[in-house]
Amino acid sequence: MSESEDDVFRVVSWNVEHNGISREGGDERWHLAMDVLTTLKPHVLLRQELTRADTFGRRAVWAEATRLGRLIPFLASATPESANPTGVYTDPSVCEPTEYYEHTTKMWHPICNPVVRVKGASSKLHLASFHLCSFNPAQRKSEAKRLTVLGKPGMASIIGGDCNSYPHTTDETVALPDWSTVADRSHFEQRTIERDGRRVSDTVPDEILAGTHDGYPPLFVDLGHYAGTALGQPEGLAATSSLWRTDQGPKQRIDRIYATPQIALALTQLEVIVTDDVIEASDHPPVVATFSLSKLRRALSAPRAAAA
Repeated sequence: MSESEDDVFRVVSWNVEHNGISREGGDERWHLAMDVLTTLKPHVLLRQELTRADTFGRRAVWAEATRLGRLIPFLASATPESANPTGVYTDPSVCEPTEYYEHTTKMWHPICNPVVRVKGASSKLHLASFHLCSFNPAQRKSEAKRLTVLGKPGMASIIGGDCNSYPHTTDETVALPDWSTVADRSHFEQRTIERDGRRVSDTVPDEILAGTHDGYPPLFVDLGHYAGTALGQPEGLAATSSLWRTDQGPKQRIDRIYATPQIALALTQLEVIVTDDVIEASDHPPVVATFSLSKLRRALSAPRAAAA
C-alpha cells in the first residue's frame, strides 16, 4: 500500500437492484457487483436493496461481508411493504463499531445506523444507509426529517443512499426532468410536488438535508455538490439513475452521500463509477467518496466532534 493509500478513507454507497438476484434466483449480477466492490476497496459500504438478505440467518449478508474482506455487517429490518432493507458494512482495520441504531418510525425502509470510532480519532462517527420512498413525496419529506437527527449539534455523520428525488441547487450539470417528455405517468406522480400552483420536480429532501433556511447553515453537505464546486471536480455532479430505463427521462443525480460540515472538509474526491460491469450489475452506479484519513481523524478529534 502506497503512502497516499495509507491516508485514504473510502465510503461507497450503492443500490444494487434487488441485491443482484434475478426473479429466477440467479445470482450472476450479485457476483459481478462484488467484483466491482472488491476493486473499490471500501472502508465503509452503504448498501440499498439488500433484497431478502434477512432470510436464512442473514447468510447473504455474511457472504457479502466475507467476499469483501471480512467486513463487519449491519442490516436494518425489512418491512411488510418492502423486502429490500438497507445495510452498512465497515472495515474493522479502520472502524471500531461502538453502537447500532435502527430508525423505523414511519419509514418505508428503516435507516441502518451503526456508530464507529475511526482508529486514531477521539470521538465517534455515525454512519447511515437510507433509501427514501420511491412513490410518495410526503413520505420522502418525513424520512428526510428523520435523517436530521444525525445532524444534531456536536454530531459527526456520513449518510448516503437512494434519495428518489433531486438536488435543489442551481449549479448542477444535469438539468431536472422536462416532465412533458417523460412517458411514464406514474413516475411523474411519484417524483413531482405542487409548488406555487405548478407541478415541479421534488427537491424537498435535499432542501431539508443540505439547504440553508432563515439564516441557518445546512445540516449536511452534499458531497457531490461540494466536489463539483469547492473541489473543482464536475464529475462529482454526474447523474446516477436510471442506467437501464429510458421512459423516465434523462438520468438524474438521485444517489447521494452527505456529511456533516466538519467531515465534508476532509473530502478529496467524489466519483460516480459507470463501467460495463456496473451497468450489467445494477440500474444504479456506485457513488464513491474518498476522504483524507488524517484530516478525518483531526475533524473527529476537534472540540465540536468530541461533544458527540
